[in-house]
Amino acid sequence: MTTDTTGTAARNGEPRRGGPADSPFVRACRREPGPHTPVWFMRQAGRSLPEYREIRANVPMLESCRRPELVTEITLQPVRRHGVDAAILFSDIVVPVAAAGVDLDIVPGTGPVVAEPVRTAADVERISPIGRDDVSYVDEAVRRLVVELGDTPLIGFAGAPFTLASYLVEGGPSRTHAKTKALMYGDPDLWHALCARLAEVTLAFLQVQIDAGVSAVQLFDSWAGALSEADYRRFVLPHSTYVLGGLGAGVPRIHFGVGTGELLGAMGEAGADVVGVDWRTPLDVATGRIGPDKAVQGNLDPTVLLAPWPVVEAEVRRIVEQGRAAPGHVFNLGHGVLPETDPEVLTRVVALVHELTARPER
Repeated sequence: MTTDTTGTAARNGEPRRGGPADSPFVRACRREPGPHTPVWFMRQAGRSLPEYREIRANVPMLESCRRPELVTEITLQPVRRHGVDAAILFSDIVVPVAAAGVDLDIVPGTGPVVAEPVRTAADVERISPIGRDDVSYVDEAVRRLVVELGDTPLIGFAGAPFTLASYLVEGGPSRTHAKTKALMYGDPDLWHALCARLAEVTLAFLQVQIDAGVSAVQLFDSWAGALSEADYRRFVLPHSTYVLGGLGAGVPRIHFGVGTGELLGAMGEAGADVVGVDWRTPLDVATGRIGPDKAVQGNLDPTVLLAPWPVVEAEVRRIVEQGRAAPGHVFNLGHGVLPETDPEVLTRVVALVHELTARPER
């Protein structure tokens, strides 16, 4: 069983055929032809799986992210069950922020809750730089997974500076991001200092995962859709560009946000190889906005999976067809798998996409 990875091959300057570097997923990310359109699902390792609920019983979320053996098992579960073309590391976007010294917890039913929200320059200064030793459990989990996954690529991920900043300023999840925007508009110097610090933390966190062997990374900017394009370009784009540009081109970089139809062009400029698209924008429209030099990822509405199979099948067929307009397409949802999703439906979606897009290798 090979354990070669895209990251290792790229760092050696000698990409080899076979292994994750030659997988349908990585090839699609690089806009190269492959045997079929690859499929994976955001939040594929999670509450929709009974085996996940069993293994996570009575283990707090942050604690589960710090146990390499548990991370390994949870990450592997959807690969075994669904036959997806890529695994994504089981973690949470606030893991590196906690490692940087921010007092927070992930509260069931609520999400990340910050004990002392960021309000001043002193609060920003308390966010410490991180290195491999600060997230050694992530390094160990990735190394274990690379061995276990063999030819299946592993995706690492992190939260983008804007989304992390929103959590830290709001003190938790928010529908309006009012405090975030108030700081952004009212004290832009402090805002940029906060995002610059978070960009350093995020870059370091992703680099740890790349050095440990992930084959691609995804930068989640979950809340960027709350902004206008002008505000995105002024307050967000420089910091996301710092992260994605700092990673270089050694592994494919995916950039994803929710409600970002009007931001797709700008998000593509941040330096990703693949731009994730939520369900609101058709993929053929999205690729026109993003440009011909980026692959796209998406974009089935997660709630469609709760409908009868004929509805699911029709939507999958539509998205596959629209994805043909892009120079590369990774089939995914437009956001994460909902907890009430029947796992069997996900398995059927993977098989259907593979069937619809199968093409002979040359």
